[in-house]
Amino acid sequence: MKVTATICLGGENLDNLSDMECVPCKGGVPPLSDEESDAFLSQIHDDWEVVKNHHLTRTWPFPDFASALEFINKLGEICEQQNHHADFELGWGRVVSVIYTHKIDALTESDFVLAAKFDTIQR
Repeated sequence: MKVTATICLGGENLDNLSDMECVPCKGGVPPLSDEESDAFLSQIHDDWEVVKNHHLTRTWPFPDFASALEFINKLGEICEQQNHHADFELGWGRVVSVIYTHKIDALTESDFVLAAKFDTIQR
């Protein structure tokens, strides 16, 4: 059985997750199933990985610390705009992002929306 993610916002179908807005989780919502996560995963950059259907992770390489810091600040701006906050690791030559919905300690559609927004940032 193939499962596809249907993306709707305001009754309008969207083809691109990055065009959506993150929806704040108030708790009590079910986490995505493995099949739902796989369907969303196919819509974001290939470097994203779903870990134990609990969180998304991606690592970006950089030539130095300063450019990694500049990039992570851009990601942080997106988090603030979306009111959905990823966890970050910053090191010399790399940025690691971990995304999941903290309120339910699991993946939701908004996690994939945030990842897609991260994918739009030029390095």
